Amino acid sequence: MDEESQDRAPVDITPALYVVATPLGNLSDITLRALAVLRGVDVIAAEDTRHTRRLLERYGIDAELLAAHEHNEAAVAGKLVQRVRQGGSVALVTDAGTPAVSDPGARIVAAMQAQGLSVIPVPGPSAAVAALSASGLTDEHFLFYGFLPPRPAARRAAIAGLRPLTCALVFYEAPHRIRETVADLAAGLEARREIVIARELTKVYESIVRLPLGQAPTWLDEDANRRRGEFVLVVSGPPQRVGLDAEAERVLALLLAELPVKQAVKLAAEITGAARNELYQRALERAKEQ
Repeated sequence: MDEESQDRAPVDITPALYVVATPLGNLSDITLRALAVLRGVDVIAAEDTRHTRRLLERYGIDAELLAAHEHNEAAVAGKLVQRVRQGGSVALVTDAGTPAVSDPGARIVAAMQAQGLSVIPVPGPSAAVAALSASGLTDEHFLFYGFLPPRPAARRAAIAGLRPLTCALVFYEAPHRIRETVADLAAGLEARREIVIARELTKVYESIVRLPLGQAPTWLDEDANRRRGEFVLVVSGPPQRVGLDAEAERVLALLLAELPVKQAVKLAAEITGAARNELYQRALERAKEQ
C-alpha cells in the first residue's frame, strides 16, 4: 500500500461521539487518524461550518456538516445524542485545536456521557501545549487558565488569586484585549517573572517572544502588529526566594501588615529564628512588589 493509500485507509467507526482536534492554522498539522474519522462519520458538528469546510475540501472529504457553537450547543446536543443512540457516528470539531478546551463542545460531551454513550478523543493540536513546548520555561507544573475575565475589575481579581501559585500560568487572549490583559498581569504579578507571548501559532505571521513580564506592556506598545492575531500567554512561576521558609514568610507578612519594617523584622527574627538581614531584605522586596 503506497503512502497516499495509507493516508486514506478506513478506520473502524462505531456509534460514538469523536472529539477531533484540528489544525491551529497550518492545515498540514491534521493527523492521519483525524482524517480517517472525518471521512468515516455520519455527520460533523462544527463550530463554524464554513471554516471546517475549507479543511475538508483540502483533503477531499465530502461530509454532512451541522453547526454546533456556543449559542446553540445545548440545543444541538440533544440532536447529536439521538443520532448516536440510533447507531450513528458524530465528529465534533472547533475552528482550531481541541474541542471543549476554551472552545465549544463540553456540553455535547456531557450530554453523551449522561446517556451512557461513547465519547472517543482523537487528540492532536492544542495551542496551549504548542506554546508551552516552545516557551523554554522550566517550571515543573503549569495551570491552564484559558481566558481571563473580560471586565477589568474581575480580571485583576482573578490575577490576584493566581499570584500565590508556584506553577507557570497559561492564558488565551484575543487581540482587542491583549494590551490590557498583559498590563494587568504585569501589575498584578511580580515584574521579574518571564512571559512568553505566542501569537498566531502555526500561521504565516507566527511569533513567539520571551521577555520579563514588567517589560511586556511597553514591548506591545512599540509595534501595533504585535497586538494582532490570537494569543497564548505563558507566565513563569514566581521567582524563587532564598533564605526564608514558608513559616518565616507568613510571620513576616503578618507583622508587616501591622508594624513598621524594623519592628516587624525584629519580632519576626525572634519568633522564627530566621536571620534578621534576610528578613529585612525580604521586607524591602515585598514593599517593591506592592
